[in-house]
Formats: sequence, C-alpha cells, structure tokens
Amino acid sequence: MDIPRLPALRSYHSWIANETLEDYSLRYAARSFRRWSPFVIANTALGGISFLALEAIGGTITLSYGFANAFPAILVTCLFVFVTSTPIAYYSSRYNIDMDLLTRGAGFGYIGSTITSLIYATFTFIFFALEGAIMAQALKLFANVPLVLGYIISSLVIIPITFMGVTMISKLQMLTQPVWIGLHLLPFVYIAIDHPGTLGEWVAFAGSAMGGGEFNLLAFGSAIGVLGALSIQIGEQVDFLRFLPDKTEENRWRWWTAVIAAGPGWIVVGGFKILCGSFLAVLVVSSGLPQATALEPVHMYIKAYEYVSADTAVVLAAAVVFVLISQVKINVTNAYAGSLAWSNFFSRVTHYHPGRVVWLIFNILISLLLMLLGIFQTLALVLAVYSIIASAWIGSIFADLAILKPLKISPPFTEFKRAYLHNFNPVGCGSMALASIVAVLCFVGSFGPLAEAYAAPIAFFTALTSAVAIGVATGGRYYLARPREEVAARRQAIVTCEICGLDYERPDMVHCTFYDRPICSLCCSLDSHCHDVCKSPGGVLEDQRSRYFGRTLIGKIAPHMGQRLLKVGGVGFALTIVTAAVFLLTYRLIEPGAEEPHLDSGALLLRVFLALLPLLGIGAWWIVLSHESRELAERDLVASLERLHQAQQELASNERLAAIGQMTATVSHELRNPLGTLVTSADVLRRSLRDAGEPVMGELQRLQRNAWRCVRIIEDLLDFSRKRPLVLAPVAIDAWVRQQAGEQDAATRALITLRLEAGCAVPADAERLRQAFSNVLVNAVQACEGQVQGKGAITITTRREADRVVLGIADMGSGMSAEVAARIFEPLFSTKAFGVGLGMPLVKRILEQHGGEVRVESEPGEGTLISLVLPCVPAVRP
Repeated sequence: MDIPRLPALRSYHSWIANETLEDYSLRYAARSFRRWSPFVIANTALGGISFLALEAIGGTITLSYGFANAFPAILVTCLFVFVTSTPIAYYSSRYNIDMDLLTRGAGFGYIGSTITSLIYATFTFIFFALEGAIMAQALKLFANVPLVLGYIISSLVIIPITFMGVTMISKLQMLTQPVWIGLHLLPFVYIAIDHPGTLGEWVAFAGSAMGGGEFNLLAFGSAIGVLGALSIQIGEQVDFLRFLPDKTEENRWRWWTAVIAAGPGWIVVGGFKILCGSFLAVLVVSSGLPQATALEPVHMYIKAYEYVSADTAVVLAAAVVFVLISQVKINVTNAYAGSLAWSNFFSRVTHYHPGRVVWLIFNILISLLLMLLGIFQTLALVLAVYSIIASAWIGSIFADLAILKPLKISPPFTEFKRAYLHNFNPVGCGSMALASIVAVLCFVGSFGPLAEAYAAPIAFFTALTSAVAIGVATGGRYYLARPREEVAARRQAIVTCEICGLDYERPDMVHCTFYDRPICSLCCSLDSHCHDVCKSPGGVLEDQRSRYFGRTLIGKIAPHMGQRLLKVGGVGFALTIVTAAVFLLTYRLIEPGAEEPHLDSGALLLRVFLALLPLLGIGAWWIVLSHESRELAERDLVASLERLHQAQQELASNERLAAIGQMTATVSHELRNPLGTLVTSADVLRRSLRDAGEPVMGELQRLQRNAWRCVRIIEDLLDFSRKRPLVLAPVAIDAWVRQQAGEQDAATRALITLRLEAGCAVPADAERLRQAFSNVLVNAVQACEGQVQGKGAITITTRREADRVVLGIADMGSGMSAEVAARIFEPLFSTKAFGVGLGMPLVKRILEQHGGEVRVESEPGEGTLISLVLPCVPAVRP
C-alpha cells in the first residue's frame, strides 16, 4: 500500500521564520527577497574591503622581504585572486547561493562541503579577531581603554548590526562609505603632493630577511604564501552578491558591473590597501619606531595623518575614527559570513538549526578567544598555514567552474539541495585532500626550501590538475545522485512545503521520495529520518519506510553511531570554546600588573578548566542523547499518525466496498432480468424492422448499446464485490494479445497497432486477464474519441523485462492530469459521465492477484500509457 501523506511535521521558531534575520542562511535567496539594486549590493559587498588586516599583511611582507619581493608578490596575488574569483562570483550571482551552497555542487558533495564550511568559518573568525584586536588598540590609544575591555567592546558592538542581516549591513555600508573613502585617501593625497620623496624610501626598503634588497625567489614565494590566504575573501563577497536581482536585458550591464566590481574587483581595492600598508609600515620604521609597532594599522595611520596636520590631538582623533569605522565595516561582514558558515556546518552535522543569530554569537565568541590569545602577534605564521588550505580549496572549485563545466563533465548548473547530491564527490574532496597533504609536506620542508616557499601555489595547482583528472576519470557521475524532478507545474512559482507548511519559490523546493511530497531545502537538510534513501534503489526506499514505521526500537533510532559521534564532537567543541573564552577572559581581567605581586592564577584556572573538560564531555553527550530522545518521540508520534491515517483510509475503503456490495445485490436482483429482456427485445425489433431505415435502426442500435453498457456496469459491480480464485495456466502472451485485438469490433481494430516482442508465456487466468485487458482497451478507445482516429491511435506492445512481461496499451488521446492519474485506482472515482469507476480498480486487483502490477504514465494532451506487468515463464512458441 502506498504510504499516505503526512501532516506538517516541523515548525520553526520566530527567528528562523523571519527571513529578515535569517537571510536565507541555508537556502537559495528567493527572488521576492532580492529587492536591492545592483549598486546597493555592490556597495554593500565592497564595504567589507575596509579591513585593516590588509595593511598589516602588506607591512608584514615588506618589513620581512623588502619592497623588491613584496611588490611583485602583491601584483601576482592580485591577478591570481581576480582570475580565480571571477567564476565563483558569476555562479553565485547567477544561482543566488552562498559560498557553501556553491561548494556543494562544485565538486564536493553535500557532506564533503562540510569541511569547506569549517575552513570558511575559520577564515571569518581569524580575520574578525585580527580586526577586533586593531580596534582595541585604537581604543587604548584614544581613550586608554584596557585591551581586554577593548576586545569585548569590539566584539559586542557588532552583534546588534549583524543581527538584522543584510538589511542593516547595507544601510551601514551606504552611510559610512563616503566618510571611509575620504578619510582613507586624504593622507595619501597630502603625501603625494608635499612629500613625494617618501616613495623613494619605500622602493629602496630592503627588509629584514637576507637578500631583501633585491628580488629573491625564496622571499618572493614566502610573500605569496602569506598573501594566498586572501583568496578566500571571495566567499564573503558572494554572501552579498547572491542577493543581486535576476539578470535581464534591461539591467544586464549594471548586473555584470556589480558582479565584477564586488566579486573579483574587491582585490583591486584590496591590493591598493596592501600597498598602502606596505608603504606606511616603511614610514613608521623609518621614523625610529620598532617593527612590532609598525605592523599595527593604528600606528600606520597616525603616521600618515602626521603629514596632514601638526596637531597631535587631530592626528590621533582622525586615525582612531578611521580605524573604528574600518573595523565596524569589516567585522559586520566577517560576523555575518561566519554565521552563515557555522549554520551550514552544524545543520549537516547535527540535523538541527537554531537560527543564524545563534551562530553569529558563537562565531564572535571564538574571535574573542583568539583576541585574548594574542593572534595579532602570530599573523604571518597563521596566514601562511591557512593559505595552503585556502589555495587547495580555491583550486578545486576553480577547476570545476572554469574547466569541468565548460567541458560538460560537471552539470551546467550548481545543485545545492541534499536530495540530489552525493554525500561526497571525489572531484573536490579528493583533489583538495591530495593538494593539502602535498602542500603541507612542502611547507614543513620535506622537499627543500624552494618547495617550502611555494607551498601555497603548489597547493593550488595540485588541486586544479587533480580535480580535472578525477572529473575526467569519473565522467562526472558523482555530481548528481539522482535526476532533478519538477515539484510543481512550471507556471506555479510558489510551492508549499508539506513538512513545515511554509511557502517557498520553486528553486528552493525538492521532491522528497521518502515522504512522497514537495518539501523545502531546509526541511530536506534537517530531516534525520530518511537517511538519504531518496538516492537509493527503490527496494531500499521501501525497506527504509518500513523501518520508519516501526519494526523495532533499534530501527527507530535516527542517527547512526558515526553521526552521533560527530554530534557529540560538535557540541563538545562548542561548549569547550565558550568555557575557554570565559576562563581566558577571567584570567586576563585578574592578571596583575607589573607593580603587583604575581599570583599563579593562570595555572589555577588551567587546572580548573582541564578538570571541567570531562564534565563538558558528559554534558555534550547528554545534550545529544536528549536531542535523539526528542527525535525518537517525534518519530513515534509520526508513525502513530501514519497508522491512524492508514486505518482511516482502510475504514473508508471498507465502507465503500460495503456500499458497493449492498448496491450490487440490489442492482443485480432488480435490473439484470429487465435489462436482459430489453436487450433481447431490441434485437428482435432490429431484425423485424430490418428495412425500416433511419432513424429507426439508429435508435434501436443506441437502445441496445446502452442496455449492454448497463449490463457491463452490473458485471463490474459483481466482479468487484467478490473475489474469485484464479485458474492459472501458461498463456503465450503475444498470440493471446493478437487474438484479443482481433476479437474487437471493426471500429476498434481500425485504431490498433500491434508491436509484440515478448516471445514468452505468462502464468495467467485467461478469462480474468481478458477482463483487465478489455477494461484498459475500452478506456483507451474512449480517450481517443473526438481526439484522434486511424491506425496508430492505440498501440499495444509486449516486451520482456528480465523475468517479467510488460503489456503496454498506449493511446494518443486527451491524457490525464497528475491529480487524476493518482486517483484512478480509487473505487467509485470516475471522470466520465457514465460508469461507476470500478474498471481500473478491478484491473489493479486482477494484476495483483497474478503477482504483477499496473503502471500509469500520462500527460494532459499527450496521451496515456497503461502497462500491465506480469511474471513470465520460459518462452512458448505460438
């Protein structure tokens, strides 16, 4: 029996249901939500390029490797980032999906992209921590705010802005952009006009590394290694570009300008800022300040504004205001992008989504922890290591978008929905893993100093070539787990998710074969009951459904052990991060100054923290088990509702059958004899009035025809109301079909074309099978009336499918809608003005008694194919 449709199974709390807060964090950005112009979106995306870590990076590589190596490294990196970012920006804008959703369909698979979500989240909180530390330094200089308190302020001030998502962020970027541009360019204009000689100092700067005064291959490679981490910034850009309106003929130039400017174009602005940091770091060091101070952007811009004004207060105020505006502009972007990445990561690990705002706060807590640990002092090492993984990731994605898609090895579109994706795709996962291993071995010096310096480029090109090789070798078969299905008619733009009951646009919907209904991509992502059986063979699907409806207690438990361990690990990691941040914050607040006696508070807090770790592990396990218990209770409730629904259907069916039986007894008793008399009398009159001509003969024929129709209705009622045992015998199906077709009246024979190729026999009750065949053929003839005439209007075929025979009856008639086709086996359902709707239910019963089935394929206006599938026996020659 088909599994009945379920009521709504899931509801979301107000944060998740409010897309102004949620910003379609786990799904396609709906057309109705994308109401901003291309200019506003581009401006919002470019507003995030204000991060001063770019200046710090430029200063770091210049002070270490000299201008002769830093400058060409910056130019090469800018070109590399522009080229690799272009296809990412295009596909994200074209399909309105963020970096994680893009990665799923670009060679990594649904679960495989989880690791890339974690990498991307790492990028966001590392740069949030760097920018927060810079902001705290500015607050300390301007208002003597302690660094620890500055870290807290720089973190908390971001939350209310990012809480409202892109709506508030776009307003912030629009308001601050002119001020930021003016404050940024002002000192460089003064320097270029009044002090052009400083450019010579910059160009001549040799750096602290050996041979920094001239171009050095190792120094150049090391500088590229630090800069390579910036390639991931395109992820933050596309988090905003996905809200671009659809490209049309009217806006195509504005659309493309926004994609290029805010996508790969970020590196044009970013490259200028890196050069500015390189230049200002040299000026700070040349003024006698230590190198560590020269790498702090607040001191860079204090030095820059000294060329604008001689008033120390004005210089300090201008530099601090510029730094604060820059940090707020970038950190709302970092926090926003991080909340999206964490949402995607944990939704797949835990099948649970508390809302983007929760992960926003979680991301900021991790950033605060890194600030307290002093990440700014290890900037070069952190970025050098991170750039290896980033380069491998970008190499894999670029290979898919720029090479495999044009070669038509991967699909031309980017699929992001769980129901259509393999969990892992070897193209992205394999190439990135291989590239990361090779590049890390290079970075630790396993292949010599040259390979160590160029570990990041090696990672990129290894990922690129291996992704193409794996894609060609596998033929792209790991991109889609099953063909995409239409969830509604093309004219239907909005479809209701039958799990959560909310309305979504068609690209955000999927047809779930487990529930046999349209559901939204978020419900598909969070469902833990189906275990991805939609991507399995039909037998596995039916077995999994039966487990779902309750064989044993073990069969009902949703997560497998691997999933459970992942959940415990993820929850434990989150609890550890929060606890560590609290302990570290406590330590930094109670840490004594130089003039106070030293207390071993750090060791004490560390021991307390380590003692808490087992309790945190127990707490994580308890949380996961509680969540599973809730899932099990939900599953039991759903199974109970299913059984109730099934019982209601069976009761209704039995009531209908009882009514049919009662009606059959009355009709057969009261009408059969009079109808027989009527048929006989009509035949006698037709013979007696043979020469009467029209309209007498026509009326007599119509009388006799309708009398026989009533007799057939009575026979159908009798056949359906009682179950007769079959008398099975081998029937040569091809000869039998040819015989049945030949016995039809001349008008019906004129419509039929035979294609009989089965060449075998079936064990069948010939009379019962004739009844089923006749019912289907009558329906085909009636469907063709007034539609199409002549040979070929009805095609009868037989063919062999393994150990089964398929007898197909296809007509070129009016066809049926999906709703009608789904109901044709319901007793008493009919779309005709005559009959009682028992023909097809009787066909189904007869075929099931024979151990076969009935298949229905129909399209309105295209015709219908009814296939009678029967088991076969060894061939018998007619």
